[in-house]
Amino acid sequence: MENDNNAKPSPANETSTSQMRSTIEFPYTDLDNAVAVARAVHQAGGTACESEQLAAQLGIEASGGGFRLRVNGAKVYGLITYERGGRISLTELGRKMIDQNQEREARVLAFMTVPLYSRVYDEFKGSALPPQAGLERTLERIGVGAKVKDKARQVMMRSAKQAGFLDAASDRLVKPVIRQDNSTTSGQGTAAATEMPKEDGKRNGSQTVDGLHPFIQGLLSTLPSIGTAWGAQERVNWLKTAESIFKMIYPDDEHREIDINIKEDKKSPQ
Repeated sequence: MENDNNAKPSPANETSTSQMRSTIEFPYTDLDNAVAVARAVHQAGGTACESEQLAAQLGIEASGGGFRLRVNGAKVYGLITYERGGRISLTELGRKMIDQNQEREARVLAFMTVPLYSRVYDEFKGSALPPQAGLERTLERIGVGAKVKDKARQVMMRSAKQAGFLDAASDRLVKPVIRQDNSTTSGQGTAAATEMPKEDGKRNGSQTVDGLHPFIQGLLSTLPSIGTAWGAQERVNWLKTAESIFKMIYPDDEHREIDINIKEDKKSPQ
């Protein structure tokens, strides 16, 4: 008789376990929390700092779970990058976030950078969100684990409010109006271009292009000058921000996710 300890889990148990895992990325901290992390990076080191410096600025331990949770949250919102060795840097979006003149726009982009939030926005754009239980079932269907769907919903709704998506109506996600240079932008038409500050000659300072949405004009202005070094992670962050903007201003009938990541070069052994 075979030992029962060697028995494999039943397909039913495997299915149950897989349903508990989340298959779509989302933060466990809200947008205000992520903005606080970005500001703390700026206060600690300008555009980058070490993890210990950031933890000290936030008043928490760098080795604690709370610190990791907050850093990961800011990363999911697209505000920071976390490098090996503990160095944390602001992304282009993070730099916009700490600029009072661009913070409102940056909050909209940060919310849409989160894969779960952009998916929910696409699914219910222009329509009322379902009640609490129905919304949680939707989150679970999209890919949120069953055990964390309540937490995911709460954080999403707080972040939606903090990004201005609930300003027009409390029962649906509506892209906020962004006012720039006394102009109003609502997602249709054009307005004054978003200007990014030049930093050490790394920005191209390009002029605005007539006919383009101001979000795209602002994005193009963050491209480095020709011939300037531009790391792979920085390119990924820029492309993810671009994808978030495209989702907001261009309809997508296919509702398919675009995966933007760095592919490691795995060379075969000699």
